[in-house]
Amino acid sequence: MTAHIHRFKTRIGPSALARSLAWLRICAIAGQSVAVLVCALWMRLDIPLLPLLVGVGVLAVFAVFAAWRLTLPQPVQEWETIGHIVVDTAILGYLLYFTGGATNPFITLLLVPIALSAAALPARSLLVVAALAGVTYLLLLVKHVPLPLAMDASSGFSLHVIGMGVNFLITAVVLGFFINRLAHAVRLQQLEVQRIRERALRDEGILAIATQAAGAAHELNTPLSTMRTLLPELRREHASDTSLAEDLVLLEGQVDRCGTILREMVAFGKTQLSQESERQSVAQFIHGCLERFQLLRPEADLTLDIDPATSRIMLRTPAGLRHALLNLLNNAMDASASRDSRIVVLRVLRDASWLQLSVSDQGHGIADLDALTLLGQSQKQAGLGLGLALADATAERLNGELIADNTAQGAEVSLRLPLAVIASR
Repeated sequence: MTAHIHRFKTRIGPSALARSLAWLRICAIAGQSVAVLVCALWMRLDIPLLPLLVGVGVLAVFAVFAAWRLTLPQPVQEWETIGHIVVDTAILGYLLYFTGGATNPFITLLLVPIALSAAALPARSLLVVAALAGVTYLLLLVKHVPLPLAMDASSGFSLHVIGMGVNFLITAVVLGFFINRLAHAVRLQQLEVQRIRERALRDEGILAIATQAAGAAHELNTPLSTMRTLLPELRREHASDTSLAEDLVLLEGQVDRCGTILREMVAFGKTQLSQESERQSVAQFIHGCLERFQLLRPEADLTLDIDPATSRIMLRTPAGLRHALLNLLNNAMDASASRDSRIVVLRVLRDASWLQLSVSDQGHGIADLDALTLLGQSQKQAGLGLGLALADATAERLNGELIADNTAQGAEVSLRLPLAVIASR
């Protein structure tokens, strides 16, 4: 089972409707061509074949233009989608004009653009499309070329009933398929909105914690300075007590370590504000992180797996990436220690256009993968629920993803980052 961040790219709106209309237009060209040729050549109906084929040809040319427009990087605007509907409606009205107008059973196809617009466009655009279809219907009701068969004739009535059945089938398939596509896009957008809301709440929590941490760092500087002054004096006064002197030396080291952490917090904040990235190779970045990790957790038995090609990739190391990797390593060490193990494995590899940093442990595995990156919820007894949440936030900021999975030995957490964002050009 894998927990990761999903990226939903499907959107409901003009672009989605334009894509649906493009597919629908292709179906309409094929259906209209077959209908015209069958009526003229097989059923021998006296219909104006050349004007009808010209109308289908114009629709085919427009279909090519619309398909080309969808390949452009610029998103389709609302007015463009309405323009596509205007052209489709005008050509459909043109074809219906030569085939009985409002008496043609396929007249109800004018409702299809209205149904699709209702699912994808705002109310003002829907009113425009509805008014266009209504005006087209009224014009065809008043003026049209009658069908060659009289409607009171038995053959004409049978043909009309068959046309109504075919029209019903086409309308049901078209509305069912394309509205289902638009509804699927709506559901994906709702999931995207929910994910953005959860991300915003998490970022607000991180910001609140960062604000409190900045205040605490400022306040801690004074007692640390006091301890840094008193500890050497205590060590000199009790130089004869070897055991106490060793403990005081250890305390001095811990105080210096706290001071270093505070200075790094300030330096990290300055780097974040300046938006400057440190340029170094993957090997330099990884070894720098491992040196820091060995200072924090000297008891760890760390194994590094990296190939030479990946190690030579140059990075623009963004602020926060080092801390994200250290959090993963520290969590892995805690997990391994829960089973009396000290083994932590870091694998660095290039996966196509991604750089993947995978950290494996020999712990009990992850009980709840879905709640792994929730802020304030830790699966460790003494955890604060910050490490993986911060790593997840860093991955999202860099357009990457954080992936967690249980393995036979324990768990593996991978930080995947796009080289297009972090690689040095």
